[in-house]
This record gives sequence, C-alpha cells and structure tokens, in this order.
Amino acid sequence: MKLARRSPLQGGPLAYAVLALATLLAVFPFYWTLVAASRSNAELSAATPALTPGPNLFHNIGEALQQAAIGSALLNSLLVSSVVTAGVVLSSTLAGFAFAKLRFRGRGLLLALTVGTMMIPPQLGVIPLFMVIVRLDLQNKLPAVILPSLVSAFGVFFMRQFLLQALPDELIEAGRMDGASALRIFRSIVLPVARPGMAVLGMLTFMATWNDFFWPIVALSSQNPTVQVALKSLGQGYVPDQSVVMAGTLLGTLPVLVVFALLGRQIVGGIMQGAVKG
Repeated sequence: MKLARRSPLQGGPLAYAVLALATLLAVFPFYWTLVAASRSNAELSAATPALTPGPNLFHNIGEALQQAAIGSALLNSLLVSSVVTAGVVLSSTLAGFAFAKLRFRGRGLLLALTVGTMMIPPQLGVIPLFMVIVRLDLQNKLPAVILPSLVSAFGVFFMRQFLLQALPDELIEAGRMDGASALRIFRSIVLPVARPGMAVLGMLTFMATWNDFFWPIVALSSQNPTVQVALKSLGQGYVPDQSVVMAGTLLGTLPVLVVFALLGRQIVGGIMQGAVKG
C-alpha cells in the first residue's frame, strides 16, 4: 500500500492556524476602531468595554464632521498623496533606470550622495525648509506639502535595485539596435518591466504621505488641513471624546485600505505576468 505524498505547496493544520492567528492580530486594530467609533465615550471608559459594534457609528461620524473639516481634509489628503505618489514613482523610475542601466561619469558618486541623504534626520531640515516656503509665499497652502516630497531618495534606490534584477541588458541593447531613443526605450521597455516595482513604491509612498503628520502640521493651518492635522482637533475638551476621535480615524483609514486593495491586485498581477513570461 502506497502512502499519498503531500504536495510541497500544501500547508498543514499548523500553517493554517498560524496564518489565521496572524490575520486576526492584523485585523483586530481596525475592528477595535470600528467598535470604538460606534460606541459612546462612557461605554469605552467602562471597566469591561464592549467588544461588538454599537448603534452610534453614524452619530459619531456626524460629530466628527462638525468638529473638524474632515470632508475637505480628506480631499486635501487625497490630492496631496496622489500628486506626491505620481511624482515620486515617475522620478524614481527615471533615476533608477539611469543609475541601474546607463553609463555616465560620476554615476557612483551621485548614487552615494543620493543614498547618503537618507541618513540625515528630516527634523534637521524643517527650519530651512519652512523659511523657503515662507519666501515663496506657500505657507498654509497645499503646494507647501507637495513640493518637498516630489522626489524620494528611497524611491530612487528602490527602483534602481529592482531594475538591476528585473531588466535584462539584452532588452536595452535590442532596443538600441532597432534605433530606439533613450526615451522610447524607457517608455516601451522599462515601464512594462518596472510595473510591479512601481506599484509597490506607489503604495508605500501613498500610505506614507497620507499618514504624514509632522510636516503638514508645520506648513498648514487648521483652516486648510490634511486629514491627520484635522484629526488633531477632534474630541477636545476636559474629557476627550474617544468615540468621536475613533470615528474620524475610521474615516481617515478607509481611503488607505481602498488604495492598498487596488495596488495590491496590480502587484500580484504584475508578478504573475512576469513569472509567465519568464
């Protein structure tokens, strides 16, 4: 009698149990935010707080919309995050392609300087950057948050490392033999190959920009905030209303989850497409 051999890709009960536990730990903070946003502040302060959603979700969301400009803040954050993500992905892909596949004088030095800027704490540049923003008359305006973030040293290094592995030199040489210019090679050869890396970088950049709090609270006012700055003004008082704060946090989290789901599909699709072609 032959024993059936288990496929090497088939997980056992222990693997499924670990995955289920990891999923629960990852989902629980969002679930608790939903529970807290749907309860009253007194219920959250009880000795045994509730663990199931309550009936006050839409009431707390309405309170959050009245206490702070959450609606306009969401639009501001969406605009800022989208523009910054597009700028970072495009500039990083261009620079990453140049550092990875093009030969020019000073390439190593420029790459070292670019990576070296990642070692400088961002707090050291806040005062000079704010002085520049004031001179340009951009304080309390969205370009004050967008312009300093359009280029990312991490994005350049990330796309350079990705293209070193994913883009064969033979494809570039074939394009040159066909008479294609550098711009045509970038548009027709580099962009399709770099799509999975661009999706990952876009997701990371969008989430980091959306969650940024330090620079927007310095450069913007409460009359024209991003969502993180607007959340700061929620639930203020002698006894902070945590349920209203959680309702605003829930509103600020939902767009990030949607973007993560959309770009996650593109990442998986790009990886599978590259695997089939390879």
